[in-house]
Amino acid sequence: MLEINDLKKTFDNGTPALKGINLKINKGEFVSILGPSGSGKTTLLRSINGLETTSGGEIYFDNKIVNKNTILDVQKKTGMIFQEFNLVNNLSAINNVLTGLLNSSNKFLSLFYLFSKNQKIKALRSLETVGLLEKSYSRSDELSGGQRQRIGIARAIIKKPLLLLADEPVASLDPKAANLILSLLKRINQDFGTTILCNLHQVDLAKKYSDRIVGLMDGKIIFDENSSNINTTNIAKIYT
Repeated sequence: MLEINDLKKTFDNGTPALKGINLKINKGEFVSILGPSGSGKTTLLRSINGLETTSGGEIYFDNKIVNKNTILDVQKKTGMIFQEFNLVNNLSAINNVLTGLLNSSNKFLSLFYLFSKNQKIKALRSLETVGLLEKSYSRSDELSGGQRQRIGIARAIIKKPLLLLADEPVASLDPKAANLILSLLKRINQDFGTTILCNLHQVDLAKKYSDRIVGLMDGKIIFDENSSNINTTNIAKIYT
């Protein structure tokens, strides 16, 4: 599904963010990445779908190398969930979800949110999946943080991606909402077979919902273990 070989990223100011990452994610896995702020978690996820350029190494997704010739296909097959939701506040929930189809829609029509009936049905089904069908025509800035993140998930899954990349999706949520979001992602993972790679800070949530946990610190993978094998010794290696 996803294979990363010796991936490196150095920012223009000379700061190294990724220092030779090697990682393989199998189809249908739910893998969480733990690590302190500045460890390279966000840079890693953004490199996979082309939101960040890399300095070296290779990424293979769905049996194809990720480069400028394949990145549009990669983006069509991946969904991205952001920490700060990245919604348009004055748009309805359904129109925010429909923006997930912009890469595969008529650019002129989508500019004015003129989507087809079939596309709107897909958006409504995505909202139903995340339990927000009744909020389809509510403005996103009228909803709670947890509801806004569920809209973000609906937007990410409307195109039925093979891979979901979730960058700190519960960082700004209270524990109850965080568990709701992670349980929703787990259900999507199990019901649709969607592979999920999720950045987290919360060790307990990573252990509860993930198949594997990868520990990242200072741009390097420190451990890669089955979630049931994670203990205080592992965690101390990345949070010290």
